[in-house]
Amino acid sequence: MDSTQRRKSGINLPATMSETSLRLEAFSSASPARSVSNLPSPMTMSPRTISNLSSPSSKSTSCSDRFIPCRSSSRLHTFGLIEKASPVKEGGGGGNEAYSRLLKSELFGTDFGCFSSPAGKGSPLSPNKNMLRFKTEVSGPNSPYSPSVLGQDSGLSAEVSTPPKPPRKVPKTPHKVLDAPALQDDFYLNLVDWSSQNVLAVGLGTCVYLWSASNSKVTKLCDLGPNDGVCSVQWTREGSYISIGTNLGQVQVWDGTQCKRVRTLPGHQTRTGVLAWSSRILSSGSRDRNILQHDLRVPNDFISKLSGHKSEVCGLKWSHDDRELASGGNDNQLLVWNQHSQQPILRLTEHTAAVKAITWSPHQSGLLASGGGTADRCIRFWNTTNGNQLNSVDTGSQVCNLAWSKNVNELVSTHGYSQNQIMVWKYPSMAKVATLTGHSLRVLYLALSPDGQTIVTGAGDETLRFWNVFPSMKTPAQVKDTGLWSLGRTHIR
Repeated sequence: MDSTQRRKSGINLPATMSETSLRLEAFSSASPARSVSNLPSPMTMSPRTISNLSSPSSKSTSCSDRFIPCRSSSRLHTFGLIEKASPVKEGGGGGNEAYSRLLKSELFGTDFGCFSSPAGKGSPLSPNKNMLRFKTEVSGPNSPYSPSVLGQDSGLSAEVSTPPKPPRKVPKTPHKVLDAPALQDDFYLNLVDWSSQNVLAVGLGTCVYLWSASNSKVTKLCDLGPNDGVCSVQWTREGSYISIGTNLGQVQVWDGTQCKRVRTLPGHQTRTGVLAWSSRILSSGSRDRNILQHDLRVPNDFISKLSGHKSEVCGLKWSHDDRELASGGNDNQLLVWNQHSQQPILRLTEHTAAVKAITWSPHQSGLLASGGGTADRCIRFWNTTNGNQLNSVDTGSQVCNLAWSKNVNELVSTHGYSQNQIMVWKYPSMAKVATLTGHSLRVLYLALSPDGQTIVTGAGDETLRFWNVFPSMKTPAQVKDTGLWSLGRTHIR
């Protein structure tokens, strides 16, 4: 090539190199002879030519100066961009194809092959109909990162994990019903209580009756006369003495075994609708908005007066350690008092209706549950250590009573408007264990048996119904009828 031709091409070439030696062609691996024959001699190569040939592509011996990425390391199958297989050459191509499939299966899992196109159909450069359509990768069962290897497979976890326990069955019908004529349909009264000596006390009109659960014997304890009425009854923790709150504002204490009045404690100006015993102190709440603390060991009628409610006090419960007293009122407030303070240590105002239902957890110190009336319908849980509300559950009905089981960590609630149901809850999940119905009016009264398995409920329909709702403490199994009582209906008086 002369100098004139070199100037026309625009490339300065050495004198010993022709222009044809620098022709850039894509040589396929199928024509190795042509590739070698067209390469210049190493003695006549320029430095740029040598650099272009020093790093050939992994798939071919192309001398192009373009960078072509290695698609084998790309995750093209995720986007449906797998290259279609090239036609298999005649003679000896089956072994390489089988090895390629095995290698892909080991690297990407057995599902890798399902994204590729059938061999021999279409060109590798033809557009794919699934282009840019993202697909979620699913680890194959043979992949080292598959859930079965890591122990997350559903079949393996089902074998290792403990099967869930079947829900405890609670009888849907009461095993005994007592007629209770003149049982008042008044939300603010507390007319039923069950002693630790297995004696049920019920206030009917002006009288208090005692019913022995051991032999079904009924005893008339007292009659307050035509000018008074029973508003509340409460046994001592030992079960030998019973206190009675009257419509005139008195608190009477009776010996339950001898049916003898021990003491009369005045102090309230109007009806005493709720009573609560601690180990030594008797607390009484009244429509006069006050709470009186009585100590039978001293001659005084009461030792202190707690004033914090703005309306009638209808709920009252001592904690199991006797350190705190919770009171609920018709002013929608829940107050917590300690043994020595004359002012409440907590004033909880989240309820939007009267708070009659109150219970303390026997399993956790400082855990209090309360229920609101028709406008509230919620059961709320409180940490009395810091005053925080832990949970709130809308029951759909007026909450009349709450009782915490001492055998298991469950609660029972009784309800009024509008469903008049009895509900058993598992704490702390508040999953419903059972819903019991049978009363035709509001279930205003609730008491728990001394063994913790049976509850008695009273309503304005003038019936007392006994339900087996909790398991025994020793054998937490399905509750069965004890057979002590007949299924017939009897009268309490």
